[in-house]
Amino acid sequence: MCAGESGDAVRRAIEQQIKVGEFFGAERFVPVTNVHMMGDIEVMGNAGLRFLRDVSADHVSCARPTTTNARCFDFAHAAELRQDAQEVEKEHQIIDCLQRMNVTTVDTCINYQTIYQPHFGEHVAWGDTGTVIYANSVFGARSNFESGPAAFAASLTGRTPAYGFHLDDCRRGTLLVEVTAPLNDIADWGALGKLVGQPNQDYFAVPVFAGIGQTPTSDQLKHLGCSLASYGSMAMYHMVGVTPEASSVDRAFGGQPPAKTMKVGSAELESVYRGYDTGDGAASLVVFSGPQLSLLELQTLARLFDGRRSHPRTSVFATTSHAILADARRLGVAAALEAAGVTILEGVCFYLLQRLSEIRRENGWTNLISNSAKIVNTITAHRFNTILRRTEECVEIAVSGRVA
Repeated sequence: MCAGESGDAVRRAIEQQIKVGEFFGAERFVPVTNVHMMGDIEVMGNAGLRFLRDVSADHVSCARPTTTNARCFDFAHAAELRQDAQEVEKEHQIIDCLQRMNVTTVDTCINYQTIYQPHFGEHVAWGDTGTVIYANSVFGARSNFESGPAAFAASLTGRTPAYGFHLDDCRRGTLLVEVTAPLNDIADWGALGKLVGQPNQDYFAVPVFAGIGQTPTSDQLKHLGCSLASYGSMAMYHMVGVTPEASSVDRAFGGQPPAKTMKVGSAELESVYRGYDTGDGAASLVVFSGPQLSLLELQTLARLFDGRRSHPRTSVFATTSHAILADARRLGVAAALEAAGVTILEGVCFYLLQRLSEIRRENGWTNLISNSAKIVNTITAHRFNTILRRTEECVEIAVSGRVA
């Protein structure tokens, strides 16, 4: 590959990976079986689009199955949101470039629930922090946070440098979290992630959760991981008796004592919800997104909204993947939500929307209420006043138009 025998694009990809490996002290490569990458104009910009045009012109094809993360446009709603028509066209061009290289443009940040579930010990090269922490923690697969160019390079070479969470040493627990608080809603799991991630911001910190007296669902683990990644930049966690590398506390820590212990009870959990400023109490925007919703999450919302409608002064959005929305339409779930005044965006995450700050100002949105701890953290870059609430409370707020 370095000699150019596989083409110039592959040569540049492997040279980049060698430099990355040298920077992180990697001694070797590991083969990867699957790649998940960012590929949208909001993230890549004009330089990224030019790069993809150049590479796709070389007629290269991905060496491994490669999928795309959520993008910044739902083309059916771009005009309604007054998104830039020129940027919409560039997004189409990016999709065309990726598809010519055999990238599967699924546009989802929950590929682990819908597209591909790596097995224990499998090396993958995934972008998007939520996908990576789920792969490392829940499946016991192995990936670092791969930037867009790094993931794309892995898709061309079929390998990635062996550093970080590809190695045993980095996967051992570093922080013991003793949990006594009841975790009944996905927002509770996100709040737990905030409590642990915010004061322990470290990519190589690996919390070990003990004492959770229930079997968590995929969606609950999803929101915990996304929150830990958002507030703490963490790429892995263990949960004793649940995740595959944590059959016991001792095994999760690799036989070593924890460097730190923290306790999370009901008081700590409720303090998260009390910590948000509700401003004037107006609910201008309720968002169910970050990460995209599973079919089960959409069904829960449809049940909670049944026979009700959002307040005229409150905009309500939910985001999901192409595949899940197709099933939701077939089952009548999407129609029920739309009848309640919920706008469903396809293939995007809300915080990634192109020109979101301008959209906020144009619509007069101030308070943003969500059951996702990730989005109430990430989206503050667009100057929203964010408020975390449990799912049922979010629906009540959407219907009443007031923050409880």
